[in-house]
Amino acid sequence: MMVKMGVTNRETRQVILGLRPRHKLRAKKKLMKRKFLLIFSDLDGTLLDHETYSFERAQDSLKALENAGIPLIFCTSKTRRETEYWRERTGNRHPFIVENGGAIYFPYDYFPCEVPDAFLRNGYQVIELGERYDRLRQFLRYSQENIDPTLRGFGDMSLEEIIALSGLSREMAAYAREREYDEPFTGGNEASLSRLRKEAEKSGLKILGGSRFYHLTGKSDKGYALQRLKKLYAQHSGEVKTAALGDSQNDEAMLASADLAYLVQRPDGSYDNRVKLGQLTYAPGIGPAGWNRAILNLLASRKL
Repeated sequence: MMVKMGVTNRETRQVILGLRPRHKLRAKKKLMKRKFLLIFSDLDGTLLDHETYSFERAQDSLKALENAGIPLIFCTSKTRRETEYWRERTGNRHPFIVENGGAIYFPYDYFPCEVPDAFLRNGYQVIELGERYDRLRQFLRYSQENIDPTLRGFGDMSLEEIIALSGLSREMAAYAREREYDEPFTGGNEASLSRLRKEAEKSGLKILGGSRFYHLTGKSDKGYALQRLKKLYAQHSGEVKTAALGDSQNDEAMLASADLAYLVQRPDGSYDNRVKLGQLTYAPGIGPAGWNRAILNLLASRKL
């Protein structure tokens, strides 16, 4: 059985992590093994349905993870405000990774000591990994003028345009505009996108393909953020194993960094052929249905 760190109180966590004597914990509370399984998951098109943003079809596996005390870590292209919304809806209290690895957020008292390289903001300890948003916008404006004028980022769009393209509510679209480390964009053709990728690489930036938008980011990615968080857990908790679930190219680094990787089906039933990994399990099911099957199969098989 795994430790559910976001729910136990601070003293209990310190005992579990070996930082306080066991006798200080009441006898009726059982200590758990010093081994963690961490689940990293994309949101859009993976845990959340591509069209409706519902996670109803993943309820069984969410409950199974909760009952097993296994941390579910959202690793998404969404902003902090968006991710907070979905953490509240799902009852999630664990760390989360936003904007394609741009930053890792930790609830302030989640770990029994301060997180190295983190600073305090909005009640969290935060590790920033991504590029500044203003630099991303500067590069996109340059690209609009010199590569393809049809390129349009969230910073160019009205709230109504974002709603029309994403299917988000007005409230969620407003949250999605609060970018810090990643600029979603549309437009371009095969030739201009190829040139854009080359220019981005020269500037130390990257272009990723998501389920709805392309994303302009810095050199950070979901995989590097996963590794940083895994090391932090390991420092406090001993051996750590990881599983990751995604649906598109911007999840590839995360999937490659995990011990077990699952790719769920896209809305048309296909798998994103831009994700090319040797060790990859193709989950049978679209979005949250595939997510649900992958998690339940993982827990039943005890592969980790």
